[in-house]
Amino acid sequence: MKKNIDQKTVQSFGDEWAHFDQSGMNNTESLKIFKDYFDIFPWHKLPDNAEGFDMGCGSGRWANFVAPKINHLHCIDPSTAIDVARKNLHTFNNVSFHHGSLDDGILNEKSQDFGYSLGVLHHVPDTEKAILSCTKLLKPGAPLLLYLYYAFDNRPLWYKLLWKLSDFLRKIIFHLPSPLKVLATNIIAAIIYFPLARLSNMLENFNFSISSIPLSYYRNCSFYTMKTDARDRFGTPLEQRFSRARIAEMMEKAGLESIEFSNNAPYWCALGYAKSDVKN
Repeated sequence: MKKNIDQKTVQSFGDEWAHFDQSGMNNTESLKIFKDYFDIFPWHKLPDNAEGFDMGCGSGRWANFVAPKINHLHCIDPSTAIDVARKNLHTFNNVSFHHGSLDDGILNEKSQDFGYSLGVLHHVPDTEKAILSCTKLLKPGAPLLLYLYYAFDNRPLWYKLLWKLSDFLRKIIFHLPSPLKVLATNIIAAIIYFPLARLSNMLENFNFSISSIPLSYYRNCSFYTMKTDARDRFGTPLEQRFSRARIAEMMEKAGLESIEFSNNAPYWCALGYAKSDVKN
């Protein structure tokens, strides 16, 4: 059976997290971004001995904040980034590391109290199937938190046209050798991300609305974060984007219910709970 992964994308992420291993990341900034992603996650509903998974853990940057809150965490990644995660999380004795994908049967079905996959499932060939694979691992009623690239469905037409231009650049840059890819995306971070982020920061300080300014999310972020995310955005071979309605539809088809979305950036973070009758 063909695995639901794109090998070039897997290799690209392995290269990314080897270069941006988050060692240059300020812990306060990391925690702030973590809270943005987990804004709607129901920590209070987890059992005392909660066991869950981080699907596509990358460098382990989110696991670093999740592990202290729960009993056991499974970090799963098909790329060599799993070695970076193992290094970054070596002080935790409640984390297991699995070098594999959704299709490898790493965890038993209906065995997990929660799961999350942030910025990962839009990089696989069949996102809907990937959500189902994650849902099958959950116990009935267990929450699954997802972050999928949004289709700018809450943005004006000109914003979408800017994205099309940026996507044209991505389709050129991802073909580059890894060192040149990093160089190109660092330049993008310097001449696009940084100026727009600092402009947004300045305007916000003067009480101007910045909601329509591209990349305003990065207004309080370090240049290291901008470089990391520029590499993520422009250096990845396979990228898909989904509207809020489409994400809800895929989650429902996967057997998730009581779906809710965070109204804050980054878009879209979505939460659902596994039904008791998820089909295998």
